[in-house]
Amino acid sequence: MTALLKTTGFKFKAGSFSVKLFSNIEGLAKGIATLYAHAEVPATACDFTVHLNTPFGLRRFFRPQVNFSLNGIEPFTPLPVSQALPLLEWGMNWCVTNHNHELLIIHAAVVEKNGTALILPGSPGSGKSTLCAALVELGGWRLLSDELTMVDLQTGCIQPNPRPVSLKNQSIDLAKSFVDKARFSPVVHDTVKGSVAHFTPQKNSIESASKTAQPKLIVYPKYIPNTENSLEQVSKGQSFIQMAENSFNYNVLGIEGFKALAKLHDNVECFSFQYDGNLEYAINTMDSLVR
Repeated sequence: MTALLKTTGFKFKAGSFSVKLFSNIEGLAKGIATLYAHAEVPATACDFTVHLNTPFGLRRFFRPQVNFSLNGIEPFTPLPVSQALPLLEWGMNWCVTNHNHELLIIHAAVVEKNGTALILPGSPGSGKSTLCAALVELGGWRLLSDELTMVDLQTGCIQPNPRPVSLKNQSIDLAKSFVDKARFSPVVHDTVKGSVAHFTPQKNSIESASKTAQPKLIVYPKYIPNTENSLEQVSKGQSFIQMAENSFNYNVLGIEGFKALAKLHDNVECFSFQYDGNLEYAINTMDSLVR
């Protein structure tokens, strides 16, 4: 893989999209092999051709940095080369959210069970990614995405995008208590998000990437230590506003985005879920909504 990265490019399926990656970063191949262990190699042209390289000049040797680029566009400031793997994941999120307007894309995790898609929006620190990880690893839910809920504008169904699950800070060690450590990338410290690590999705989620799901539930999780657990209904109007604010391309889509979000809320129940970190309780609560 290292030779391909440096020459003709390495192709792989990242969720629902195909990527051709060029890179001169030493050691990057190992991280990709871990996070995309079950990924297909696309036989056709890729959706995105991206570069992840250290700049030329003295910067390659003194406090080396890494740039992410798509078609010559560099959407991020250079980062320390130690953050190359997280930058690749953030860069691929940017590719999807900025270049795919056939879907309404919302910043939220989404999982599926018994034919029902559960959307989990959440701000940093809400416990969204930890809850998502617990549902798919301990609760038997299928991962559709831990970051990007993609709603088909025509059908209203959720288009899966099963990519590595992103975890931050204390949630990393917590997830390692129930996810095989061999599925994790190395922890990268001192990023803009703190300490960051990813783990590869289960094989069945990747193999089911073409299987859409009907959204039926939106749950806004909020992790608060030593709190009283509660599940309360949220008005659809309030949820609509929050989802619009969490969307990457709602304004770009205009009336089509409004229609898609309105149709979504016609078909879902909305809840807020406050929990103290008891994942067994959280899983049982989410399961009760789809029985």
